[in-house]
Amino acid sequence: MKKRVKKIVGWGLFTLVVMAVSSIFVADHLLPPASGRPSTALPLADDATALDRELVPLLAERPGRTGAILLPDGIDAYAARAISARQAGRSLDLQYYIWHDDLTGRMLANEAWKAAERGVRVRILLDDIGIGDMDETLLAMDSHENIELRVYNPFRNRAGLLRLLEMVQRAWGVNHRMHNKAWIADGRVAVVGGRNIGVEYFSAAEEFNFHDLDIVLFGPAVADTSAIFDDFWNSEAAIPIAALNRKPPATIREVLARIHDESSSDEARRFLDAMDVSPSVRRYFSRELTPVWTEGVRVLSDPPIKVRGEGRENWLVDHLLDEITSARTAALLISPYFVPGQQSAEDLVALAGRGVHVSVVTNSLAANDVVAVHGGYARYRKALLEGGVRLFETRSQAEAQAASSVFGSSGASLHTKAVLIDGSRGFVGSFNLDPRSANLNTEMGVLFDDPALGAELLAEYLHLVGPDMSYWVYLDAEGSLRWLDRAASPPIALSREPDSTRRQRATAQVVRWLPIESQL
Repeated sequence: MKKRVKKIVGWGLFTLVVMAVSSIFVADHLLPPASGRPSTALPLADDATALDRELVPLLAERPGRTGAILLPDGIDAYAARAISARQAGRSLDLQYYIWHDDLTGRMLANEAWKAAERGVRVRILLDDIGIGDMDETLLAMDSHENIELRVYNPFRNRAGLLRLLEMVQRAWGVNHRMHNKAWIADGRVAVVGGRNIGVEYFSAAEEFNFHDLDIVLFGPAVADTSAIFDDFWNSEAAIPIAALNRKPPATIREVLARIHDESSSDEARRFLDAMDVSPSVRRYFSRELTPVWTEGVRVLSDPPIKVRGEGRENWLVDHLLDEITSARTAALLISPYFVPGQQSAEDLVALAGRGVHVSVVTNSLAANDVVAVHGGYARYRKALLEGGVRLFETRSQAEAQAASSVFGSSGASLHTKAVLIDGSRGFVGSFNLDPRSANLNTEMGVLFDDPALGAELLAEYLHLVGPDMSYWVYLDAEGSLRWLDRAASPPIALSREPDSTRRQRATAQVVRWLPIESQL
């Protein structure tokens, strides 16, 4: 009996070793080739499209400057995408980590389809982890002669047990994802930031909605965004969806009919009515929007094949850390998933020790949809507070508590990823201050140096740290963690993770003991 058990264990260990070795050296070479034809952003024109005619005169009055508008409101963020798609006459280039097959996901897919019907070239690049069981919808979109859809680092097996086995066998390769988010219309307008495509990102969900942030750009910086898209689109990791799966023509027709029908449904109409009465949308159509015009804007991204360590000198994490560690008066960090690691935690404490106001806003345990990440953050919390770093944790929504899980769902309250340094230098993008964003995912965002944009980002930070939004975390006289509920009258000091369940606290505690920080 003992021999049999040893034999089973031995073969199990041997199988794991073989799978691990093949994951590193073999598995990703079995992917379908990047068979899509290379293509790049289309040349600009002065008056070929509505966006050309709208923006060229404004840009001519401000040579070398990029217009920028922050979008903290979800409905405005949807409007920026939908309106730019409707105005587009040349191209739409869309790059996302997640595109949900829900109301707003299908509505924006319909906007892209209608643009293609007008002759607009549409390129859509999506990460395979973030699209779920959406192959029917993606193939339906790809069926249009003016739409091409590619998938980043995809699974060969599209569903079921074989996909699960592939996930295990390719554990090393599938761990590297494209977290970029960009919506580019006619090479004239770019929306870059933290939002994916889905109802919770656009204030359209019934249960909960994220606090998130995008930035709309028009001007020279849009060309940088297009160049980043082209690098990913033409990389070996971008595989045409048609090379991965097939669906009968009847199925594709049914999917397209469903998309078109839902886009004119009562539910869609209610959302579009809310968009139409948005003050920002009304200011756009009355030509009363006041963007910030600045030369201090750069759009940056990690390289498409970050997994191999390529382009290490241009990784986004290094640019961000340089900005943060150069702070002289204030470093304000907003990150839904905050796991600084030992070195960055020491850097933040050192900044505070030099008299810099260092503050971090992140999700509380109850508001965090990835409990494992909170466990990784919690191990640094006391040392940061002892070192003079200020911490704020956002309040949960009741529905979000039910949605949280160990390794992810969509119930987090905070999704904004931003940094503000000394009041004028900042970042808005997809980058979380955690090891996954630093080393595993590709990330993208906008670095700026402009006091007007800094003032707008400061207003968003102050909103997030307000009493109704966040708990202030501090150490009491005995050095114990406390959470101050400043919305209560009088304020109440809580002695354990606010609004959390016993299961959540236990899970986070267990994760603190596990050696998985590099994956968080």
